[in-house]
Amino acid sequence: MTLKDNISQKIDDKNSSRNDFSSVSSNTEYIEYKDGNYILEYDSNSSLRIEKETLTFNSSKLEECKIEDKISNFDLSQIGYNGNETIISEELINEDGRKNKLKQGLNARHIQLIALGGCIGTGLFVGAGITLNKCGPAGLVASYLIISTMVYPIMNVLGEMVCYLPGDGSDSAGSVPHLVKRYLDDSLSFAAGWNYYYCFVMLVAAECTAASGVVEYWTKVVPKPAWIVMFQLIIFGLNMCPVRVYGESEFWFAISKILCIVGLIILSFILFWGGGPNHDRLGFRYWITPGSFANTITNGSFGNFLDVYKGIILGAFSFILGPELVVLPSSECSDPRRNIKKASKRFIWRLMFFYILGTLSISVIVSYNDPILSTALIQDKPGAGSSPFVIGIQNAGIDVLPHIINVCILISAWSSGNAYLFASSRSLQTMAINSQAPKCLGKINRFGVPYVAVIVSIILSCIAYLNCSKSTSDVFKWFTNLSTISGFLGWIIVSVTYLRFRKAIEYHGMKDRLPYTTWGQPYLIIYSLISFIIITITNGFDILIPRNWNVSDFIAAYLTLPIFLMIWIGHKFYKYRFKIFTRQCRWWYQVEDIDVITGLEEIEMESEKFESEYVKPETVGGKFVDWLL
Repeated sequence: MTLKDNISQKIDDKNSSRNDFSSVSSNTEYIEYKDGNYILEYDSNSSLRIEKETLTFNSSKLEECKIEDKISNFDLSQIGYNGNETIISEELINEDGRKNKLKQGLNARHIQLIALGGCIGTGLFVGAGITLNKCGPAGLVASYLIISTMVYPIMNVLGEMVCYLPGDGSDSAGSVPHLVKRYLDDSLSFAAGWNYYYCFVMLVAAECTAASGVVEYWTKVVPKPAWIVMFQLIIFGLNMCPVRVYGESEFWFAISKILCIVGLIILSFILFWGGGPNHDRLGFRYWITPGSFANTITNGSFGNFLDVYKGIILGAFSFILGPELVVLPSSECSDPRRNIKKASKRFIWRLMFFYILGTLSISVIVSYNDPILSTALIQDKPGAGSSPFVIGIQNAGIDVLPHIINVCILISAWSSGNAYLFASSRSLQTMAINSQAPKCLGKINRFGVPYVAVIVSIILSCIAYLNCSKSTSDVFKWFTNLSTISGFLGWIIVSVTYLRFRKAIEYHGMKDRLPYTTWGQPYLIIYSLISFIIITITNGFDILIPRNWNVSDFIAAYLTLPIFLMIWIGHKFYKYRFKIFTRQCRWWYQVEDIDVITGLEEIEMESEKFESEYVKPETVGGKFVDWLL
């Protein structure tokens, strides 16, 4: 078959007006198709070009092989025009010539529990104690409540965008870099992709370190590096298995974490009314003495405000990347429109239930100036040793529970590390598919696992070993602190991407084809955007106070922003060279050029098929399970 026949056959197989070219001219070295508005050109220099009116865009993503084979390695239905460059989804071919894709191995219960369990980690069980100590009980509860209102719109808009085009399995269409590349800007997608990847990998390392620290609560006979190796090997093994194995592991991890936090909330309620062994009725005693706010920065009303603001910055670590974990598996779950929509709608309310009631419980059972808590934080005691839940329960005269809670904290760290490794590998694989990382990182095996990305991610997480030495532990903490700011930047990018997505949907008249919309938009996402911009700029405000000045803390607070800007602008310069200073350089796509059509018809057909096969539960038990999961 000639090159012309090869392409003609592919075009004939696609019933897309974009790829239905009417006139053809070709020779051995060159082939061209036209339909009046678009021109597809292919030549022996391995270049594809699409022209729209007077604009020309180039790409050279073809492998070195025969001309007849080059075009066959691309799915022409995935060629889309985005106003800045040609989008081409390259097919990864295995030895049999078939494409390996991410498998749809996750069902509704997996998605629901991954969404919820992935966000309940050491940030609540242990990290909330730091916020309590520095901000007081009112500062703790108020800050978590305010953060929830900021994260709520982020979850909503991610759900809207991913439900619209959840992907076909070639990459993780639910990843933020994928969304940014399609709706906002390629260079910003490049910067966002590496920002997210750094954040995910650092959190894998942080959770493995936390898990090893939890074990040290019981024994220090085994060296800390040995525990880190063990936890890394376990989560690596789970992520190298088919995605259904990962889903099952996260499902049961999440169940155990939810049962634990529910049990702690109930126990705190009992202690509130004096139901503990010492029958001491706590009530809101610690809100009165020593007080509702710690006023560690200054006194008075302004000091109370700063306590809440500092609590927002500290408490945000518990929420970082939570919404992203919900939508990231969209290409790997069955009936993604139904399941991602369901998870998105319920995520924030369940999260608020656990976090608000959880922090309120902490504020009831332990004071912010509790000497055991203060000493544990100063000495950096591992696991349950610095958990406010454990300290409050010990103060109530209950001795056996700390060990049980420590097991829950261990499972929590283990589960979160597992989820973050999954997320980091999918993010890296998506960047490889989009030519934002080495192409070899996008390889997928026959089980639907991006195995190269998993291997690279677990190797990079070995930065956790820095925490095994006193001389390097501060360096590790410095790296992990940067991940919180990376999360803020990610949410800023999500907000801007949604605003452009919404504009494009309205411009192309596609609003009636949105399968999921949320109330209050775009006003709520603008609120989140402004909030996270302010927090990102001022997150190190307390460091600027003369008595608190510390160079290391200042760098940790603000280094991420200039690095991100350098990556973004550097990628722009790489693409445009010195044209970056001219009008030819576009910093974002024009709204009329944003592609909200390519792939939609296939997704809608698949969604209709799932809808026709869906059986709505009729029994009371079935309806309850459907509501719960």
